[in-house]
Amino acid sequence: MNSPEPNTSLLLVDDDEVFRETLARALTRHDIVVHNAENITQAISQATKHDPGVGIIDLCIGDESGLQLIQQLIQNNPKMRLVVLTGFASIATAVEAIKLGAKHYLTKPATVSEIMDALYSESGNADLPTTTQPMSVKKLEWEHIQKVLAEHQGNISAAARSMGMHRRTLQRKLQKRPVKD
Repeated sequence: MNSPEPNTSLLLVDDDEVFRETLARALTRHDIVVHNAENITQAISQATKHDPGVGIIDLCIGDESGLQLIQQLIQNNPKMRLVVLTGFASIATAVEAIKLGAKHYLTKPATVSEIMDALYSESGNADLPTTTQPMSVKKLEWEHIQKVLAEHQGNISAAARSMGMHRRTLQRKLQKRPVKD
């Protein structure tokens, strides 16, 4: 596991209070000073006040998108190292997060060791195993929905119109956790 400098300042943004507090306690054991935020407004305020060098951003922050926060944080501090941590992983959001400036993209549940490695590793992992199994139909649908949502900047109504479905149908599909292959 890679280690931070002592008293590293970290921004932790997640709308799940229990998860956020649990992860914050674990990170403080690694000499990291954690600044918590439960939404984008708090995150920007904490980032402005404390100028953290690293951050862990949830992809879905209530009704807000962590992708928008990545963009704002990187504009304010281009050297900030960001990791996206999500329970709603998709290829489309992973690609967008990296394009916007995140260094890594992890799916929940992730161990503190995995998070620390993602925060402080300097390069990718060429030894990551690949799969030859095709995605399931349900997983393909989830990926397509995420791609269309990204194309419409998270606007559910516009994405639903472009896919020819009712907005409420799309909202129901988004409330379900993505299926595992």
